Amino acid sequence: MKIIADENIPCVKEAFASLGEVTLLPGRSMQPEQLRDADILLVRSVTAVDQALLEYSSVRFVGSATIGFDHVDRAYLQQQGIGFATAPGCNATSAAEYVVSALLVLAERKDFALAGKTVGIIGCGNVGSRVRKKLAALGMRCVVNDPPLQAQGGHDDFVSLDEVLQADVITVHVPYTREGDYPTHHLFDEVLLRQLPPGALFINTSRGAVTDNRALDALLAERDDLSVVLDVWEGEPAINTSLLQRVDLGTPHIAGYSLDGKLRGTEMIYRSASDWFGHSGCWSAADYLPAGSVVEHSESGVTTMLRAAVFSVYDVRADDARLRAMLDLPPGEQSAYFDRLRKEYPVRREFSATSVLVDDADSECESILRGLGFPVVVSA
Repeated sequence: MKIIADENIPCVKEAFASLGEVTLLPGRSMQPEQLRDADILLVRSVTAVDQALLEYSSVRFVGSATIGFDHVDRAYLQQQGIGFATAPGCNATSAAEYVVSALLVLAERKDFALAGKTVGIIGCGNVGSRVRKKLAALGMRCVVNDPPLQAQGGHDDFVSLDEVLQADVITVHVPYTREGDYPTHHLFDEVLLRQLPPGALFINTSRGAVTDNRALDALLAERDDLSVVLDVWEGEPAINTSLLQRVDLGTPHIAGYSLDGKLRGTEMIYRSASDWFGHSGCWSAADYLPAGSVVEHSESGVTTMLRAAVFSVYDVRADDARLRAMLDLPPGEQSAYFDRLRKEYPVRREFSATSVLVDDADSECESILRGLGFPVVVSA
C-alpha cells in the first residue's frame, strides 16, 4: 500500500512501514495530485480533509493523529466508505500538565496561592477531566460546565455557565464545532468575555476560534486586571500579534506536545489502520520513549518544591519566550516562524516519566506530587 503522511507526525514512518511505503509531506500544503494513488492518508489538524482533497484519490483510510476532528469532513468520508480514526485523549495528560505549569507560573508572578481558589472547567472530556484531577490535587475547588456530557446523564455535579464565570480561574477544554446543539465557535464572544469577573484568569488550550480573538484583544486593552493564557489562536499560523503582546502567557499550540502524547497518537492511528486493513499491529510507542529520570529536590516548603518538580519537566515560560520572539520578525516571516516552532519543538516528557525523591516526613508534598502524576520515591 502507498501511505501519505504529515512529516511532523513522530515515528510515523517507523510505525507504518509494516503496512506499506510511507511518503512524508508538509501537512499544511498537501495537494490532491499528491494523493491520487495513495491508500492511506495520515494528517494532523493543519490539513483540511474533504472532497476537494480526496475526490480523485484512491484513499481508503484517513488517520488523524489529533484529539479533534473539525478539520475533517467526516460525512464525506462515510459517504465514500473511507475509514477514519483519530487519537482521542492521546495528548490529554500533556495538555493538563500545561495548565498546571501555567498556573504555577502566574501564581508565582502575581503572588497568590492556588489552594483555595475556584477554577471553572468548561468541557470535562479527556482533557478537562485530567485538569480537574490535577488541580484538585493542588487544593483548588473545581466547578464544571459541560452541557453535552450533562445531557448523557450519570453525573450530577455540573454547574451553569454563569456559575463558572464567577470562578477565579476559567479554563476551556471543548471541541471546536459550528453546528449542533452546543456550538463552540466564538463561545467566548465579546458578550461572554465581558462577563469575566475582576481579577479573573482565563486559559484556552482547546481551539483558537472558541474565543473571539479580536474581542479579547480589545477587552485586554481596557482591563489590566485580567490574566490570560493562550495556547491556541484564530487564524493560525497568522496569529493576532497585538493579542500576543497583551496576554500573560502565549504559546504556539503546543499544550499537548509531549513526546509521550505524540507517540501515543501515532500508535492509536496505526492500530486503527491495522484493524481496518486486517493486519496485526505490532508497533509500540513504548519502544521509542527514552528512559525516565529521577530527581531529588531539597527545597523547603511545599509550593517551592512543587514548582521545582513541575518546572524541571515543563516550564511554560520557555515556550512563551520562543513565541514572543516572533514580534521581532517582519510580518511576512511570522507565520512560517509559528509553524517552525511546532515542527522543531524540543522533546518534552510527561510528569509520569520523572520520579521525585521526597523526605518521608513530607507527606503533604508526596500526596500532591502523586495527584499531579509524578511517581514518588520516599527516602528514609
